[in-house]
Amino acid sequence: MISFSQHSGIYTLKVKQNVKMSLDEAWNFFSNPKNLSKITPAKMGFNITSETADEMYVGQIISYKVSPLFGINLNWVTEITHINDKMFFVDEQRFGPYTMWHHEHLFLKSGDQVEMTDKVSFKVPFGFLGRLFVPILVKPQLKKIFNYRIKIIEEKFNNE
Repeated sequence: MISFSQHSGIYTLKVKQNVKMSLDEAWNFFSNPKNLSKITPAKMGFNITSETADEMYVGQIISYKVSPLFGINLNWVTEITHINDKMFFVDEQRFGPYTMWHHEHLFLKSGDQVEMTDKVSFKVPFGFLGRLFVPILVKPQLKKIFNYRIKIIEEKFNNE
């Protein structure tokens, strides 16, 4: 399930998915920054350019090259700002295409599954002009990215 909302010039994308796996398996896979490329569409040219550990930690800076629109190569730098082991972690953009990007990754054990929720709050640059592009460029692109993630996660974990 993918939904968008808006408040005070900030947009929020919310994605929920149930995955048949243990909480430990979910946490170990999704909290490893190196696995992000496995759930990102190849045509985005996603590439981590910084050294990364297999386990994230608060204060960790991760830099990427990514081409989200029109093949334009962008630098993106995020920081892991919060971690509560096997419950949630948060990454925030420090430099990149958005004025603000705050991404919460939430994990909740539910029987033999894990309910994973991505909650991304973002603000686009260029004020009114930037907001004009949200419905025609930004939302469709984010939907493509997260629909791809849903599909890959479903194939990888729910078919095993």
